[in-house]
Amino acid sequence: MTQAPADIAELERYIERERLRYFKVAVTDVDGVLRGKYLCRDKFLAAAAAGLGFCDVVLGWDSGDQLYDNTAVSGWHTGYRDAPVRLDLSSGRRLPMEPDTALWLGQFAGDYAAACPRALLGRVIERTRALGYDPLAAFEYEFFLFRETPDSARAKGYRGLTPFTPGMFGYSMLRSAVHSDLYRELQDTFAAMDVEIEGLHTETGPGVLEAALRYCPAAQAADRAALFKTYTKALAQQRGLMATFMAKWNPELPGQSGHIHISLARGGVNAFHDPADPNGMSPLMRHFVAGQVALLPELLAMVCPTINDYRRLVPGMWAPLAANWGVENRTTAIRVIPGQHAQRSEFRVGPADANPYLALAAALAAGLYGVEHQLELPPPIHGSAYELQARGEAGQPLPGNLAEAAARLKNSAAARQLFGDVFVDHFVATREWEDRLYRRHVSDWELARYFEII
Repeated sequence: MTQAPADIAELERYIERERLRYFKVAVTDVDGVLRGKYLCRDKFLAAAAAGLGFCDVVLGWDSGDQLYDNTAVSGWHTGYRDAPVRLDLSSGRRLPMEPDTALWLGQFAGDYAAACPRALLGRVIERTRALGYDPLAAFEYEFFLFRETPDSARAKGYRGLTPFTPGMFGYSMLRSAVHSDLYRELQDTFAAMDVEIEGLHTETGPGVLEAALRYCPAAQAADRAALFKTYTKALAQQRGLMATFMAKWNPELPGQSGHIHISLARGGVNAFHDPADPNGMSPLMRHFVAGQVALLPELLAMVCPTINDYRRLVPGMWAPLAANWGVENRTTAIRVIPGQHAQRSEFRVGPADANPYLALAAALAAGLYGVEHQLELPPPIHGSAYELQARGEAGQPLPGNLAEAAARLKNSAAARQLFGDVFVDHFVATREWEDRLYRRHVSDWELARYFEII
């Protein structure tokens, strides 16, 4: 892959050298969905130099394009005017599945920057650098594949879908051999997009894969995560398949995680590692993880932003239930992973459907809060956190639903300090909207339970 130049003066030479004919630009909405469009060459060059306008409805509607009626950032009262967007020229990359085409990511600017997910993460990263550290991050995603199309899935009401492969078969060498063409296409496609897949394997469940993306600077990590989710779906649909990152599509199967790995570096050296500590944890890392543990209940809505996410947070399904931590413990919310060069925090509470910019912003900002306030860690969890949870000994319980999580965020002084009132008020309003839509819904379970007998 040839990386696009960050210098506007070199951009035209890059376009000529790469023989680009088509230009795409995209921003992320509140739910982490990439929204964008094609531009002609002249329009793209003008946008690269001076920015462009996107209808502010991108921040004013939900994942189903229904308009929020409770937000100040966007609504009928704004006239749905154009909001300024600034393109990040360093984000440019060719799209291997679209010949002669490149994509650039952007973020909302001006008055809209306060509510923009990508801009919010950028501010948290600047806060990290002001403390003298460079944040590194990596995402790992689980996703299910089905032998379905968008039309067939809708026709079936998303029930009785045919998995890509049958049965429970985690880390299967058989499956990856039989379907090696798909595995190779995933790896080759994303390598060409500068979204390197570090590890790829089956997880336990019919048709489920897990992809670990290579670590990199935090801003790039979130971009890679957003691109991975979008173009995994696109690649699957081009093959007559469907990929879902929904947190919990089947009550009998484990949910789909979107774990976030974070470390801080100074001068190219991992600042989380201390060889004198039994677990390799430097004082910096101890304060950082303490902040993540302390603020997790208040920031959970940013990490688990959908109604469905809370279906995943149940005992025995590889997801945490309380704000706690442990060393190499996959039953805790925060897993400390030792290693001289790879010492890091794994934020395990995140689902696959989270907005990667907001989830990483929450995980990183909470850690910085612990560093700035010199917070001390509670004792680590040894063994099963689920057993301790049953006895009320596993740490502060996490909110049990989106409404509760949104209320905790709304009333969090720390969140307002870290992210600003505009973002907190806007994001909470969108989650309250989501909960309101859910409460109007009548589920299959309710009909079967109450329709005749009650």
